[in-house]
This record gives sequence, structure tokens and C-alpha cells, in this order.
Amino acid sequence: MPSFDQFDQRATSGKSLTIAFLGGSLTWGAQATNPQVTSYRALVSREFERRYPAAHFRFWDAAIGGTGSQLAAFRLERDVLSQKPDLLFLDFTINDDPFSAPDPDRLAAYESIIRRLISSGIPVVQVILPAKKDVLPQPPVRPLDEQHKAIGQAYALPLADAVTLVKACVASGKTTPDTLWDLPQDSTHPGDAGYALYAQAAWQAYLTAIQHKSRCTVPDKMLFADTYMTVRRYRLGSSGKWPTGWQPGMPNRNAVAYDFIPSRWMDSVAVASRDKDTSPNAPEPLVLFVRGRNLFFFGEGTPTSGKYHIHIDGIKVKTVDIGAQWKTGVGRYFEMLAQGLDPAVEHKVEIIPELQPGQELRLESLCIAGEPATVERH
Repeated sequence: MPSFDQFDQRATSGKSLTIAFLGGSLTWGAQATNPQVTSYRALVSREFERRYPAAHFRFWDAAIGGTGSQLAAFRLERDVLSQKPDLLFLDFTINDDPFSAPDPDRLAAYESIIRRLISSGIPVVQVILPAKKDVLPQPPVRPLDEQHKAIGQAYALPLADAVTLVKACVASGKTTPDTLWDLPQDSTHPGDAGYALYAQAAWQAYLTAIQHKSRCTVPDKMLFADTYMTVRRYRLGSSGKWPTGWQPGMPNRNAVAYDFIPSRWMDSVAVASRDKDTSPNAPEPLVLFVRGRNLFFFGEGTPTSGKYHIHIDGIKVKTVDIGAQWKTGVGRYFEMLAQGLDPAVEHKVEIIPELQPGQELRLESLCIAGEPATVERH
């Protein structure tokens, strides 16, 4: 099982090591003055360089703002495991919604990420981060934290509880909420002072783990459903046969935020488009046959994105107007399509564009969770 003591020994002896950070915008460092320098991720990276001057570190940023554990379960192979990290810091507390009743499906996705990482020999530091309202008078309850902590304890993860640390610093008068969250219009992302406390919690969790020679474990039985232990990210852009109005394309290389840039997270996209001059009709439906429990789309949103309908087994289950979500620029797009499907049955999934002239859809993949997680094009 992954050992923090072994990582410490390898770093001390000057080995080449990769440290990855998986999470959302708080992991990336939104609203830091320079996320590559003053985010919690960057500050922790500098601590490793100071402690281990002989080591050769590569720090890998795998954080996408506004996304949670469910998408991360499908991203894990491409964006994390492919980099062969020797250590990983994980946070999805805010984006998995700590203030509502915990969603069992999100918890299943979160646990699957930890289980797959540890089973691959990667030690994990569990990070739990606050929002500003957590340190204001009468803070809301955070029921998700206890569930995340229970998962962390089951897998023997060191815990970086920045919520408790920041509350203590505010209560003692060492700082104030307005000092930590110094932009009045943003009560989620702190400024540099807040990220410094996040980094303090994360670094101390690592130091405690090496002091105790902690070793992550994989319990025989999962605490939550094993749905996300079998996942398939079916790349629509690499499919061979295209209905009229569809074609392969490349992801955009710009976006409203650096962590949203599609080309960082996607290799190709399927583009359904309706040209103003040459396409009088909307693109034809794209039809897939799927076995699994949960279905999601991953792709791009742009100001020219249009509307689509999803039919499953001949029944319309959802209509989405992507352009309404992305009026001001380009960004990542993730959408739940269906949950709780019967995995023993092959389900017909129809993607039906409803585009106005000049509009398009840009979809990277259909993501399927739950055995057998198969997709076919008939």
C-alpha cells in the first residue's frame, strides 16, 4: 500500500517525483493574485522544494473549476494516472456541495477516485476547504465533510482540514473573513492570505503523515456504491461514422479562465453545426447504444452553442440550451443526462440537436458509469 514514509525517503535521496493536485477552482487558485505562485497548490509545491532540495519535482495541475467528483472519475485516467504521480492532493468539498444533504452518487464517485488512486500505489492527502460563510457568524452546517472524513479514515488518508484551521484563526483574532476573502463579489475564492492558510493545512497534513509513517489502505468493502469503479469515456470526436451535420473537430484553445481551456482536457470533439448559408436544416440525431447506470456529457460551451434534446429508449429525458450557460466566452461543459438506468438492458440514446443558423454543439464524450459501461454505434 502507498507509504508516505517511502515518498519521504525517495525525495530525501534526490529522486525524480511527480506531485499532482486534483480538484476544482480552489485547487487551481481562482482569485489568487498569481495562481502559479500564490495558490495553495503553488505554495505547497514550494514547501516540497524547500524541504527536499536534492529532489527533482514535477508538479501537475489537474484542477477544473466548477466541476466535482463525478467528472473527475472520468478524468482520472487521462488527467492524473497517465502522469504517474507519486503523491496526490485531493479536494472536491465545495464543488460536491458541502452545505446540502450529501448526494450518495457524488460520494460514490469521490470514494472511487481515492480507491483507484491508492490501488495504483499513489498516496493521497485529503483536503477540505472552506468558503467565506463558514467563518461568518452563524455558519451553515457542512454535512458532506463528515462523509468525506469517514471515507478518508477508511482509506487511512491524512486530512488537511482547512475549514477547522481557518475558523480557529478567525476566532482567535489572527485574521478576519474580509482579510481572507478580500474581493466582496466573491465569497467562495479567497485571496492570497486565504490560500496561505489552505497551504498551511495541506502541508501540515503531509508532515504529520511522514512523521507517523502513514500508509494508505484499501478496505475490502466500499462505503458507497461501486458505480464509478467501472467508467467509460466514449470519445465522440474519434467516432468513425457521422450523421449529416456532424464532423470531428479540435477543442478550443482559449476560454474565460485558464482552468476551463478545453484543449487542456480534451483531445478532440464532435461538432454538430448549422451554417448560416449552407445548412438549411438542423443536424441529424446522433444515436448510441449504451449499457450502464449513469450517463453524462463532457464537452465545450461557447456563445454560439445551441440546444439539444436527449431521448433514451424513445422517451425525451432532457433538453439543454448550452449557449444560455456560456454567453460570455468558452468553457468546459459537463451535464448529467440520466441516473439509475438498468445496466442489464441496452439503452438507445439519441442526441437530437435543435440549432439555429450559426449555432453548434461541441461534445467531447459520452461518459458512462456502472458495469458494463459499454457503447456501440449501430
